[in-house]
Amino acid sequence: MKQVDLSHYSEPKPHHRKQLLWRAVNCTLFRWLALPCLRTARVALLRLFGAAIAPTANVYASCVIWAPWNLSLGAYSCVGPHVELYNKDKITIGNHVVVSQRSQLFTASHDITVACHPMITAPITIHSSAWIAASCFVGMGVTIGEGAVVGARGCVFSNVEPWTVVGGNPARFIKKRVLQS
Repeated sequence: MKQVDLSHYSEPKPHHRKQLLWRAVNCTLFRWLALPCLRTARVALLRLFGAAIAPTANVYASCVIWAPWNLSLGAYSCVGPHVELYNKDKITIGNHVVVSQRSQLFTASHDITVACHPMITAPITIHSSAWIAASCFVGMGVTIGEGAVVGARGCVFSNVEPWTVVGGNPARFIKKRVLQS
């Protein structure tokens, strides 16, 4: 029987210095800009580190963002308190999207079919008008369709169709989302 051998594991770190600098800023200055009136300053700081963020977007100061240069956030979208964006690959969030408190979006994992578990990545895309409710997990390579809702504590490992509601672990279809006029 084969065994896992992590003695030869190595992970490429192409933006190591920039990532270390950002981590220091994310844990200090970014956190200190917590007042709602400082939203513009938080957006400017993220843009300084390469994020593509609409001026009307809101990112709470308690968020943990791995790599702002891999983040795109549309108009009137919100990344809520204590959200973790582990974006070793791109995370693209459309317009009018809410990612609620304590949710986690992870674009990286490890290949469990190889003995040394090399890192693998795939982007996450959340289309406009979607809602990722509280304490959800969205895994690498997932696309959340336009207007879709992931119910609280849902764990999403595969794509979610537009205008549907999913929930559970793993997330499964609950119903169609229909907006009242």
